[in-house]
Amino acid sequence: MPARKPYTLYGSRGSGSAAVEAALGLCEVEWKLVDAASWAPGKSFEALKKHNALGLIPTLVLPDGSVLTESAAILIHLGDAHPASGLLPTTLPARAQAIRGLVYVVAQCYAAIGVIDYPERWCAECDEATAERIRAGTRARLHRCWEIFADQVPATFGAKLGALELLAATVSKWSGARAHLARARPKFHARLARIEANPRVADVFARHWPPA
Repeated sequence: MPARKPYTLYGSRGSGSAAVEAALGLCEVEWKLVDAASWAPGKSFEALKKHNALGLIPTLVLPDGSVLTESAAILIHLGDAHPASGLLPTTLPARAQAIRGLVYVVAQCYAAIGVIDYPERWCAECDEATAERIRAGTRARLHRCWEIFADQVPATFGAKLGALELLAATVSKWSGARAHLARARPKFHARLARIEANPRVADVFARHWPPA
């Protein structure tokens, strides 16, 4: 019987691939990392684009050679494929809310970060003054989306490590969201800090965002 191939994760330090790295660790599976990102052109990035035409990370190549893109889809698949990992709740109501949260984070929060980082992608003839107005408005929207998320997550959020916890802890690292949440939603901010300090994933977060 041929040996099972490892997962291959395309990602980069300080990126959304941190959530998938942590999830793969919880799944206790063999995997390898290809360091690739649009901001680091080269052979690895060209290899990534063969799997993901947009060149976005994280991108995960499964052991059977099929490709998964989009953070929420990757995390949901890993939770389904490795139920013992605890990435997804086992009861249907809790699972539904976890999936709702994953889609919310990528649709409302992760998407906003792309606009803040690259406003010129969303605005024709985008001069710097216009770009800055776009960034300011989108950042305010992003922070409001995190407030809503914080107000709606179940009381059990953060009690265990799951896909939603990993994604929220990762995506909230950007565009001042953590600093904003520390002021606006301090209890939720504390939950995020406890998630990334959990010994099972702390090394992943420390590697992506080394302590000051």
